[in-house]
Amino acid sequence: MLRTDLLEQLRKNPAVSVLIIGGGINGIGVLRDLALQGVDALLVEKSDFCAGTSAASGRVAHGGIRYLENGEFRLVREALHERNRLLVNAPHCVEPLPITMPAYSWMKGFFHAASQFLRLKSRPGDRGAVVLKIGMALYDAYSGKGALPLHRFVSRKQALAERPGLNPKIKCVAVYYDAKILYPERLCLELILDAERSSPGARALNYVSVASAHGDTVTLRDELTGATIEVKPQIVVNATGAWIDLAKSAMHRPSHLIGGTKGSHLVVDHPELHKLCQGHMLFYVNTDARICIFYPLGHRVLIGTTDIPADDPDSVICTEDETDYLLKSVQHVFPDLKLERSQIVYTFSGIRPLPRSDALTTGQISRDHSDTILPPGDGLNFAIHNLVGGKWTTYRAFAEQVTDRLLGELGRQRSADTRSLPVGGGRDFPTTESARAAWFKQVTRATGQPAARLTQLLERYGTRADEIAIFCGIDADAPLQNHSGYTHREILFLAQHERVERLDDVILRRTMIGMLGETTIPLLEEVAAIMAGALGWSAERRMQEVDRVVDLIRAKNKIDLRMNPPQYVG
Repeated sequence: MLRTDLLEQLRKNPAVSVLIIGGGINGIGVLRDLALQGVDALLVEKSDFCAGTSAASGRVAHGGIRYLENGEFRLVREALHERNRLLVNAPHCVEPLPITMPAYSWMKGFFHAASQFLRLKSRPGDRGAVVLKIGMALYDAYSGKGALPLHRFVSRKQALAERPGLNPKIKCVAVYYDAKILYPERLCLELILDAERSSPGARALNYVSVASAHGDTVTLRDELTGATIEVKPQIVVNATGAWIDLAKSAMHRPSHLIGGTKGSHLVVDHPELHKLCQGHMLFYVNTDARICIFYPLGHRVLIGTTDIPADDPDSVICTEDETDYLLKSVQHVFPDLKLERSQIVYTFSGIRPLPRSDALTTGQISRDHSDTILPPGDGLNFAIHNLVGGKWTTYRAFAEQVTDRLLGELGRQRSADTRSLPVGGGRDFPTTESARAAWFKQVTRATGQPAARLTQLLERYGTRADEIAIFCGIDADAPLQNHSGYTHREILFLAQHERVERLDDVILRRTMIGMLGETTIPLLEEVAAIMAGALGWSAERRMQEVDRVVDLIRAKNKIDLRMNPPQYVG
């Protein structure tokens, strides 16, 4: 349904069972689960889907091995089960990730681990090999048999031989497995599309915010036109993450639920570091006891992350201090490796929507999730469910828990389960050589596309690749002049079928162009021209969109596209 048609439908019939505010992974997960139960639900997001914290994560599906030292055993068990489900249900977006963790001592961290287990406050420090061994044994036990390979330890001699330049101060190296989320932004979009296909009552609107609320009415604002519209929900779900308290203030129900922390990341063009990773994530305790990571992201390397108290999600950026910290942290693993600011191709930051806490360090604040219900009152006739905390890996379980509570309030029963439900292009995804060969044979026959192109589309879109390949073959198609990895009709498909409203929706979220530091002004102009034809933009609007993305990437991601080539600017 077109955006204008959906807005008109809401004007004629404003009643909705559940209004979900926030288009990050938690809100989207609730929308999909409600849709499967046949509940009419409307999700609104003030910017684009998956444009906030959900897009600013480390892009990893993990159980949270370090949460064990905080005594969060239930969370780790739940997260590992959910990680395993993601590997099965979304194999096109989530794949196994081997993780290497250097140990710089044998016994350090024992006192801290024991203190945490006994619920005593203690500041974390380095984690020695013995503590890692205990933690990884528990991790494997919670993960379940056969899900991923078990952990192993590599001797100092072997580790130094396998990775030249590795810090010689190590005692040994531990290797275990989690998973990486290749395209979290696309995974969010596919969940929305799945929800809308499963139920006509499931609807999602980007660029729509909450303006106010009173009685049984919530007033929404179209951020693209400024127009307002009223809806009448039975229940509201506040899934705005780091914006939860701000959203509640807009509805005249102020609160202080969130005590968020900022996490910043760098994406660098560093072939030597990429090679040294050997396909692994390096997961290590930095000199200040903060956990840091780096791992290959396409042909780049992602480096993260910081953990700093912050409370303004709209202005969050990676600061120069954080850039220094992250660049220097890599040298704790590879002391002789040179990393320069000129090698940074992208930066991003987000605020983790953690609960307010009196923990000694930010790393000790729980990453668990909760649904805090605010009953009707203060002039509002509906309850507000506030989704606090959570993480990418556990979105499905969190959505299931919230949906069960909503169903109870609506007097309805659960009729469908999401535990084994494939997501988008993960449906019928070929995971064996024989299945992959059969898929290529069938789709090649149907589309006439060469194997290399189909491989590219399958890796990008999963089994939705056949739909896109057919679309691309309907008319003459060619690679973009300014990015050979995408074609004209592929961009046209995204513009017409993937809820795109602005140029940055394509550059930063429907593709990896922005994240991988591949954006240039000529490319923006080329993509904007394609989108203009699909969305009816004027020549003036096209240039406005280009200028807007140039300014956005300069301000938020610290890359100046007006320089040739584009450069990092502090």
